[in-house]
Amino acid sequence: MRRLLLLLCIMIVSGLSLFNNETFVPPDKAANSQASSYSLVFAVIGDVHANTDSLEKAIRDLHTINPELNALIFNGDTVDQGIKKQYDALEKTLLKTNSMLPKTIIKNIGNHEFFNYDIEINSPQDVRDFINRYLEFADVDKVYHDTWVNGYHFISLGSEDGNSQTLDSIRAYISDEQRKWLTGKLAENYVPGKPIFVFLHQPLNSNPSSGWVGSDQSEEIRKILAQYPEVILFSSHTHADLTEKSVVLNQPFTKVHTGAIHYTIVRHAQEQSRTREPFIKGLYVEVMGNKVIIKGRNMKDQSWIFTQEINGVSAQSSA
Repeated sequence: MRRLLLLLCIMIVSGLSLFNNETFVPPDKAANSQASSYSLVFAVIGDVHANTDSLEKAIRDLHTINPELNALIFNGDTVDQGIKKQYDALEKTLLKTNSMLPKTIIKNIGNHEFFNYDIEINSPQDVRDFINRYLEFADVDKVYHDTWVNGYHFISLGSEDGNSQTLDSIRAYISDEQRKWLTGKLAENYVPGKPIFVFLHQPLNSNPSSGWVGSDQSEEIRKILAQYPEVILFSSHTHADLTEKSVVLNQPFTKVHTGAIHYTIVRHAQEQSRTREPFIKGLYVEVMGNKVIIKGRNMKDQSWIFTQEINGVSAQSSA
């Protein structure tokens, strides 16, 4: 009888142990059990504005979701002013969180990389100085650059001027040379149906009645991208809230707003007003072959906002 009771106790304890193990597996980590089936997993964040506290929270949240990200993309306005002390603060944060970061980190330029609030209008030399500080931080040779991650092409566009006598403080200037470079890069090792990831801090808009003008060269860039429906273009800049409407299909390429790390502008329709909220929002992207799954993430509350699945040029979404 004692032996039978002992056996029953062992079975009960074992059963509770198994139950507890299953019960307390975090949902995100449970999802990671399928991570090995993905061809590529990366995250995109924008508009950090040197907010190192929020950046660290974002990095920690992404590491919790998946400690084996293939890449992290900073999509411009990583600094609030393109001055050395802000870059130094960012480098310190990246060093502090180094063990949680992927091997590939892509750092794109925005309009705030051209700012020093003590300078009203940048001289040509000021512009060169701002660009050089960015190039050193990003470890690239030009404000536009590309790389391949797990066989997928990542192409970054970037403004060549800012807050100067020749360009205002908001728009991106994309030269003829850069547009020719983009045309060549899109064709490089092109495979029909295979996603191509393109990044520009400013959204493609040249019509003031449609919101902020992102670049006067928007239409020229759009025509180039339109030849490749496989393109997924990520933009930031507006600090607009991150919702299922942040993904726009059939341009004929796909456009995606990244959300913002520093703050989010929330519009209140009834009061006809808007406020700045200290949200921390960004994107988590999974790629399996030619299928791309884009997930909006609230990194402050550690919750999902939306999921958008893209299969070639068709898509299905869920809030």
